[in-house]
Amino acid sequence: MKKSNKLILSLSAVMILAAFTQITTVDALKIGDKAPQTTLEIEDTSGRSLTLAGVAGDNGLLVMFTCNTCPWVAKWEDRYNGLAALAGTNSIGMIALNPNERIRDRGESMEDMKRRAQKQNYSFPYALDENHKLADAFGATRTPEIFLFDSNMKLVYHGAIDDNADDANTVEATYAEDAIRQLVAGTGVSQQETKSLGCTIKRTE
Repeated sequence: MKKSNKLILSLSAVMILAAFTQITTVDALKIGDKAPQTTLEIEDTSGRSLTLAGVAGDNGLLVMFTCNTCPWVAKWEDRYNGLAALAGTNSIGMIALNPNERIRDRGESMEDMKRRAQKQNYSFPYALDENHKLADAFGATRTPEIFLFDSNMKLVYHGAIDDNADDANTVEATYAEDAIRQLVAGTGVSQQETKSLGCTIKRTE
């Protein structure tokens, strides 16, 4: 192959990579940032039209980006209802959002979400994040990924549910639960950020 052809192919590869990066790179909310798009209407698996502001409780809001097809979600999913119960007991609303727009027809449709919510007996609203608008506004990149806001809708914790996806019985650090308890106690969240482990959000290209 001639050098000119190789150069053209190399430049094309760089341009494709740059375009992909531009599409999938998002700026994550920082601790202290206000929750965005709180009045955006979204539909949950029960057919209700919800907003983040409407779901929030007196002490705040827990937003979780999740989906149906990610193996990391399957590992952590047995902790979802417990987290929702703890949040509810402490007057914190909780909502799960599915942002996987690119694969709606491959296990992430509303009908798939309804089946998932019923099978797992979700005790919290599970809503479709159409065109990943909320995921983009939050800067979410993974499923599952947690964002906890206080009563003023300011971010106080962002990251993973806990430190062991594989076994709930051997968890040593319950990041999200600790953040909820510390938020309500008014002591300040000691660990405000952790690394989110999970599948990448399937944004449209």
